[in-house]
Amino acid sequence: MSAAESVIIALDVDAREKALEMVRKLSPGVSWFKVGMELFSAVGPEIVREIAATGAKVFVDLKFHDIPNTVAGAGAAITRLGAAMFNVHCSGGREMMRQTLERSREAALKDGLELPRIIGVTVLTSMSQEVLKGEIGVGRDMTEQVKALALLAREAGLDGVVASPREIEVIRAECGPDFLIVTPGVRPSWSARDDQHRVMTPAEAYRLGATHLVVGRPITGAPDPREAWNKIVAEMEEKA
Repeated sequence: MSAAESVIIALDVDAREKALEMVRKLSPGVSWFKVGMELFSAVGPEIVREIAATGAKVFVDLKFHDIPNTVAGAGAAITRLGAAMFNVHCSGGREMMRQTLERSREAALKDGLELPRIIGVTVLTSMSQEVLKGEIGVGRDMTEQVKALALLAREAGLDGVVASPREIEVIRAECGPDFLIVTPGVRPSWSARDDQHRVMTPAEAYRLGATHLVVGRPITGAPDPREAWNKIVAEMEEKA
């Protein structure tokens, strides 16, 4: 996958027109856009169809985590919207992930749609080791926890995981060359870290084997979003 095709633009806005304006500014060129909790909650599911109708691929980032039947139903609904990818929390367990894959596949077959890539969230990139152990109560260190959850997602049949760039190498070694690794927490050297802790530059993450890089504020908050996107892609290609 080329550097340009691997970048997912996070549309972390609260209005339909803001989102569609950013899609217009970055199209053609950008292949992927992310619809997260803020945008989905503010304007509803139709935004997924609207962005997909432009020819772009949509990653629906709602991080489902509930009992298996509930998450499976949500996965089927997201599939019918035409999403190209969505995620669930690995910590919901193998059965939750397995049922979600099964119900989503059934929905895709019934409606003649392509099955979205389904990926599992390991540990949020905003979380530190201290929070993971001290507040959440997880005894494993960060890397071991991410590895265990990635293996669980693979066993459940998922296409890949969401993880910090810091865990790319261990996931790739454990889960194989075709396993998707979607990495938020990427920040160009010229951009602020904001609320991310386990960060890396897009060029570094791409070189280590990330398949998709989620980038939001460094591009969407730039005076010229297309120029910022071009700059990031050029750095990735130069250092690949």
